[in-house]
Amino acid sequence: MEYILVILIVALLNGAIAYIDTLLTEIVPLTLYAEQYMSTLAGVDLAQTMFDILFGFGVSLIVLKFLKKGFETYTLWTDGDADEEPLSLLTNFFKAMAVAVCFPTIYGWLGQIVEELTGDLLNAIGAATAYDWAAWVSGISSLGLVTAIFGLVFIICYFILYFQFLMRGLEIMILRIGVPVACVGLLDNDKGVFKAYSQKFIQSTLSVVVQIALSKLGVGLMLNMHVFWGVACMILAIRTPKFLGDFLISTGGGGGGVVNNVYHSVRLVQMARNVLK
Repeated sequence: MEYILVILIVALLNGAIAYIDTLLTEIVPLTLYAEQYMSTLAGVDLAQTMFDILFGFGVSLIVLKFLKKGFETYTLWTDGDADEEPLSLLTNFFKAMAVAVCFPTIYGWLGQIVEELTGDLLNAIGAATAYDWAAWVSGISSLGLVTAIFGLVFIICYFILYFQFLMRGLEIMILRIGVPVACVGLLDNDKGVFKAYSQKFIQSTLSVVVQIALSKLGVGLMLNMHVFWGVACMILAIRTPKFLGDFLISTGGGGGGVVNNVYHSVRLVQMARNVLK
């Protein structure tokens, strides 16, 4: 009975390796620029169309909220502090407009940094963990039922992680499309919804880097027959968004932390690249 189960699991693994060896190919651009792949499949650049619509809507909301806050604060005296300099509200207005207009360019820079960092990490991990899928399946078949079961669990986690990458790509695309609307919060002194929005954006982007690195490391460990470490890496990769969310997403507090969070995140990426080089 055990022999039959091992044969069945090995057959499943042989069928899976036809896909898993190429699933993580170009996964970084797929996650960061999901709309490009969706446009290729659908033949319509739907994401750009939606961004243009929400950009116009967001800019309109920024202007309307600016006029509303100015009128209620300095004419009706029903909102905010009338003794506060109007320059503060005007500064917040230009800040919101600048972020909404310049975000596509800023995201292009961020995407380039993430791709370079991930590439350096994958090259470093790949150089330390050479592997061969066919040899791995052959080794699994000779180590008994328990090892074969862990191999099957690993493959299941691998496919789950791949679908997580697809969902992460859709999540980042939705966040990118909605940035002009989120910029309305920059008119408030506490940054409003923009604070949580930017933190979620940072979490999603960092999740991509950590998940890809862990998945590459897990594959290398598993295919070098470090079974338990390989499965552990894949499970942790699946749980990465929750793991990062425990300390990246905060509640309450003022809005000054948004700029600091972005600054420190960029500095962290630059430091990591310098260490790798």
